Amino acid sequence: MSKKKDKRLIQFGAHLRSVRKELGLSQDFVATNSNLTKSNISEIENGNRNLAFTTFLELAKGLGIDPKKLLDYRIDLNKE
Repeated sequence: MSKKKDKRLIQFGAHLRSVRKELGLSQDFVATNSNLTKSNISEIENGNRNLAFTTFLELAKGLGIDPKKLLDYRIDLNKE
């Protein structure tokens, strides 16, 4: 039996991917410029990983953006 993904993580991952692509950056670039691995970034973008606040900050650092931009999307607070 597989565990259903948290919709909020899927939404955040899709937003993260959108921001990264809008900036023209690869997952490799973000990983190189942060304390994250490409695998970590992929897992987050696919909604497979819940992240810590420090990971959130590392994502912003790797993207070269203010962390506020990572929260600038419509967030549905319901998990399903």
